[in-house]
Amino acid sequence: MAALAEQQDELTTLLASRDDADWKSSSRCEGWSVADVVLHLAQTNEMALASAEGTFADAVARMSGGSAGAANVDEGADLMVARERWTTVDAIRHRWQRGAQQLVDALQACDPHAQVQWVAGTLSARTLATTWLAETWIHTGDVAHAFTMDLEPTDRLWHIARLAWRTVPYAFARAGRDLSGPVSFDLTGPGGGAWTYGLDDNPTTTISGDAHELCLVAARRRDPRDTALRGEGPDAESVLELVRTYA
Repeated sequence: MAALAEQQDELTTLLASRDDADWKSSSRCEGWSVADVVLHLAQTNEMALASAEGTFADAVARMSGGSAGAANVDEGADLMVARERWTTVDAIRHRWQRGAQQLVDALQACDPHAQVQWVAGTLSARTLATTWLAETWIHTGDVAHAFTMDLEPTDRLWHIARLAWRTVPYAFARAGRDLSGPVSFDLTGPGGGAWTYGLDDNPTTTISGDAHELCLVAARRRDPRDTALRGEGPDAESVLELVRTYA
């Protein structure tokens, strides 16, 4: 929860004092401006809040509108943004900041082990918080790209890298593929420390390298072929192809 709040603060700071022209700048998300990215985060913050409060299905029905028949999650998100693209910058900024705080408050009030509804099914409230940390981090980078800024990686990535490792089976199932056996990550954090996940599980496949690069690959923001990540084992290539931190 502390990491999520810090990540929200980083985006809030990044947006502070930006004028309307800045908000109209093209983000790293193809076809989306900075305003579109923040609007998307505001919308999905409200969906995550509804999940924490047990009203997820109602929120989706209310917010999806014409996106109900979308072919996939990305298409649905694009349609939701398009429906509210008329919203003013000040309204988007206020909606994002209000929703971000409400979400933190709601997740802090949850039993971290309570099962809540999300896009891909049920998950724990703690995992929802980690998923939202990853989502906010991804889109903070998308906004920074519009301002030609490179953000320094932080130890908040530990949670995101762990989420990517834990959801490898989901990523394979989503793609209709089978894992040969357990997967481990042997990563180096921004400060040079070792971040290891699953090394004690007798893994058949191990992914090694820089944690920041792994998180960018899992965020679909960098091609694994453009990184120094290495893989050993029968599923190495597929893990780097499929790993993801969002539904």
